[in-house]
Amino acid sequence: MDEVRGRGRPRKDPERLARWTPPEGWSRLVAWVSPEEKKALKRVAVEAEVSVADLVRALAAGLAGGAITHEELVGHVRKGIQVMEKIPTLFERDGDFRVVDRPRAECAWVFDGEGTPTEKLDGTNVRLTTRAGRLVRVEKRRNPSKAQKQQGITDGWYVDTDEHGPEDKWILNAARNTDVAAWPDGEHACEALGPRIQGNPLQLDEYRCVPFNLEIPAYEEVPRSYRELRGYLAELESRYAPGSLAEGIVFHHPDGRRAKIKRKDFPKSA
Repeated sequence: MDEVRGRGRPRKDPERLARWTPPEGWSRLVAWVSPEEKKALKRVAVEAEVSVADLVRALAAGLAGGAITHEELVGHVRKGIQVMEKIPTLFERDGDFRVVDRPRAECAWVFDGEGTPTEKLDGTNVRLTTRAGRLVRVEKRRNPSKAQKQQGITDGWYVDTDEHGPEDKWILNAARNTDVAAWPDGEHACEALGPRIQGNPLQLDEYRCVPFNLEIPAYEEVPRSYRELRGYLAELESRYAPGSLAEGIVFHHPDGRRAKIKRKDFPKSA
């Protein structure tokens, strides 16, 4: 009878593992991960033909050796995902797509007084990549088409701008007119503003990109009820462009959640 080979990989062999001694100075790392994250780690490990432990060590070695930066690794978690995912509106909407006095359950934290209110800027969502204080890449937001939405694709993504495309002219003007010398290396989601962008509701005379993680103006003592917010936004002056009305408010929770409300979300009648 042919010898039956044991199943599994060497890492599953308890006797072999018991004989392995970590190098001096090494320490054990324990982390909780979701089922989806666990599957992703295993999938990549299988494709690379290494164990999950070797994969994690390779990642740590890459960070230690400077092959990748922490911004490249987790920047999309702190900024990219937060920016690209559709930000929920504070209240439910009626048939005319106006908000009604019925808070959305997922925004309950706002009504509990949590989160920092900041100005919602009315421009075009872009992403600037910087290295050593220099602009190296400009991307714009691409929203899913109607057909893609029917397929369940709801969140947008970033695509490169076209250096010679007339549709990207004003975005590129805004990017090049933005001083990024003091920005940290990484990808920065921004709002592109200027005379020829989105009708220029802030009445700006020049083009510029405002990074969500660095310069968005914050407000204090913002009301959080339906009636009070409607009155507040009707007269709220922009901190970024005094003399113009702010488009709305975005509430930022410390854990990354966000919620928004715009002046035009409310019905015109009282």
